[in-house]
Amino acid sequence: MKIYINPPAEQWDALCRRVQQNNATITGQCAQILTEVKEGGDRALKEISNRIDGYCPERFEVTAEEFVQAEKEVSDQLKEAIGTAAANITKFHSAQIPQPLEVNIAPGVLCCQKPVPIQRVGLYIPGGSAPLFSTVLMLAIPAKLAGCREVIMCTPAGKGGKIASQVLYAAKRCGIDKVYKIGGAQAIAAMAYGTEEIGKVDKIFGPGNRYVTTAKQLVSGENTAIDMPAGPSEVMVLADGSARAEFVAADLLSQAEHGADSQAMVVCNSADLASRIAEEVEESAKKLGRINYIEKSLEESRIIVFEEREKIIAFANRYAAEHLIISLEKPWEAVEEITAAGSIFVGNWSPESAGDYASGTNHTLPTSGWAHSCSGVNIESFIRRITIQELTREGVGSLAPTIIEMAEAEGLQAHAEAVIIRIKQ
Repeated sequence: MKIYINPPAEQWDALCRRVQQNNATITGQCAQILTEVKEGGDRALKEISNRIDGYCPERFEVTAEEFVQAEKEVSDQLKEAIGTAAANITKFHSAQIPQPLEVNIAPGVLCCQKPVPIQRVGLYIPGGSAPLFSTVLMLAIPAKLAGCREVIMCTPAGKGGKIASQVLYAAKRCGIDKVYKIGGAQAIAAMAYGTEEIGKVDKIFGPGNRYVTTAKQLVSGENTAIDMPAGPSEVMVLADGSARAEFVAADLLSQAEHGADSQAMVVCNSADLASRIAEEVEESAKKLGRINYIEKSLEESRIIVFEEREKIIAFANRYAAEHLIISLEKPWEAVEEITAAGSIFVGNWSPESAGDYASGTNHTLPTSGWAHSCSGVNIESFIRRITIQELTREGVGSLAPTIIEMAEAEGLQAHAEAVIIRIKQ
């Protein structure tokens, strides 16, 4: 990892840059896939699967027998771990369920807000070398708690047509029985437009690679909502003399192993600490699997040194990390100063891995700087709010002068007449 000592402010944007790829090429490829699926349905899905994956299942939907077999293949210890994580996620997200709102604005003017679950949602679960069954819990549990009527799931299958047993077990445990063997941009297209076998959804959730993220962004420009842009994973650790270098290194490597385009960042207050962290990363990496991913990720990862605490906080806010670990003295004071982060982990004993699996918070979070404007997944992500109002004769009469004056000032006479005709009655 390269170390930067007190970089000037004009270099900060460059140092905050994520791993660069040919986004124009990816966008073009995703747009073509979306068009093919939109026009060709299941036939196009099969052609794309054969073309990209070299394999296509006879039927996309997972059978009841496959769910049963998956449960047999999951160990009792893992089932217990999944149960504990699910309970914690349920507890935290249950506390977020919104309540209806009623406000008497004035005599005869009642305004209400009613939370309503999104009716049809689609969950995307990454597959590949690390099938993320934990993401099933993070998405399916709040979807069910919110009351979504229909929840489907898409996830890639291996060339033998098999989905990781842990993924299927987690889905069934969360009450998801419509799971489809399809991944990539083509899965996003299927959920966005619908095919003969896969129903259209109203909103798509879930992280993925750049193709999945780009496809989500493209369909969001039409009539399918998405949770957020959630691409390659990233972590930033803020550290000072109170931090433990070996803990920091472990947190960096836990993100680097996600993939070659993941990014691990440290912002600390001394060159000595920076060197110790870099050494710990190098030594610890040798003991891990997925070393190819880790080495490539660390090539685009950085250690930034600022002597002033204020600059450490300012740089963290500029970067807007998906995961932000605060290993500083008086960490809760730093929390108060953070304005952009997906999820914050406070103190030396709060590893990012806890949030990924079992502490209860959600691990589907904004990346690539989107934490400046987006929240991570929560109960609200699965809910719409409908406003309701009722005016009595007295109420519309009291508001009439205000409404008429404003409508006429905007040149919208019909708006004014809709009030005038009522107060004349």
